[in-house]
Amino acid sequence: MKKTAPYSFRKLMNDIHLWLGLASGIILFLVCLSGTILTFEHEIKDFFADDFIVEKTPNKETISGLVTALKVADMGFVTGVTIAADEEEPYVFNVKKDLKERRGSKVLVNPFSSEIQTVKKTSADAFLLSMFKLHRWLLLDIKIGRPIVGVATIIFLIISLSGIVLWFPKKLKWRNIKQGFKIKTKANWKRINHDLHNTLGFYACIFLIIMGVTGLCWSFEGYKDGLGNLIGAEIFNRSSPKFDLEKNPGNKVISVDEAIEIANKTLAYKGDLSVTFPTKKSNYYSFRKTNEANFSPVTSDRLYVALSGEILAADYFKDKPLNVQFASLIKPIHTGDIYGLFSKIIYFLVCLIATSLPVTGTIIWINKMKKTKKVK
Repeated sequence: MKKTAPYSFRKLMNDIHLWLGLASGIILFLVCLSGTILTFEHEIKDFFADDFIVEKTPNKETISGLVTALKVADMGFVTGVTIAADEEEPYVFNVKKDLKERRGSKVLVNPFSSEIQTVKKTSADAFLLSMFKLHRWLLLDIKIGRPIVGVATIIFLIISLSGIVLWFPKKLKWRNIKQGFKIKTKANWKRINHDLHNTLGFYACIFLIIMGVTGLCWSFEGYKDGLGNLIGAEIFNRSSPKFDLEKNPGNKVISVDEAIEIANKTLAYKGDLSVTFPTKKSNYYSFRKTNEANFSPVTSDRLYVALSGEILAADYFKDKPLNVQFASLIKPIHTGDIYGLFSKIIYFLVCLIATSLPVTGTIIWINKMKKTKKVK
């Protein structure tokens, strides 16, 4: 009588990889597909947006003058502006019809001609919003879809780790290991499909684990807080510092243009500058500036200027502790914005591979089932 082979650790990893993959395949396919598209979300929006040409002239309007022009045009309450480093780019003003609005809308203004153009929603915006909802909660109600995506992400992490174990051959010889680094394009389609799953999955695995570990911060509040406690820094910390602004010598109040001049002298480098105007809650100017020479296009320095012109605080990204830097970069690490176009291309390819893995894995399983039936 033929002896049954013992249930090995490798067999356990194979079963975990197989059955969890089959159980979550369709969800992971949808999440990864939408993630692939969202990698170039901003580029897609810019491509379909209306053109707004800015020609540089000797006469340049002040920010105060442009704010007045927006008020005259009945655009609403102006809450801030972003000034690009490139002088031939329009200013992007944030406006709200009602101050209770969370984000408001954007208005483009030519700083040389005072021409105003409202940023209109396009079909691309509607499509990308659908992709965002699909990626985050499968187009379901948030309370239902978010935990489903979260559980699928945990499963994906387990699949990825078990996949690394299965990638290594039973006999750890270099001749066997190096086969896992390449795809035999001259083999039959079944072998090519196997190599696409095995080899591409191995190359993409480290990035997929990074995406999964960071992505769970949006699915589970407890996980986000736990990860923040682990690294010793709050994740998604959007709070602003509090200052004692009761004393204002001489009741001096500077204009927004003067405040911007102070910001550019303090943050003396080339880069995009965003200004948040004073409010009743935060009665000071808040600046965020991105240094074009930085390793990452998403790292920025913060500056806070009182209405009197006094610099309240300067918060430089490079001076922050590493754990605080990491916590503030969770989102760009997850989306691929961390190194600009270079990392976006890598993430796009990785997400494309991740989208294919449930398909190639299912085909491998079907082929094995057919083979088993033939043997029987």
